[in-house]
Amino acid sequence: MRLDKFLKVSRIIKRRTVAKEIADKGRIQINGKVAKSSTNVSVGDELIIGFGNKTLTIKVNQLLETTKKNDAELMYDIVSEDYKTDYRQPFSD
Repeated sequence: MRLDKFLKVSRIIKRRTVAKEIADKGRIQINGKVAKSSTNVSVGDELIIGFGNKTLTIKVNQLLETTKKNDAELMYDIVSEDYKTDYRQPFSD
């Protein structure tokens, strides 16, 4: 399955055009290699996706052509979710 389609079907990125744009800018790696939107994704692959402040690392569990919202999360496991600056923490005085 193409990388851009996997990201859309798994609902990691909502629109395929956005997934294609991010991939073609070199922000996605598959098994340590920079991937284009047309790169094939296989079960067991590790994807590293850069979203500006956030870096998401996932492992592909299964490939489905279509899926319901509740089943989309079964397609992958989140390995790590790192932030350059963690804005989620409350400010302390």
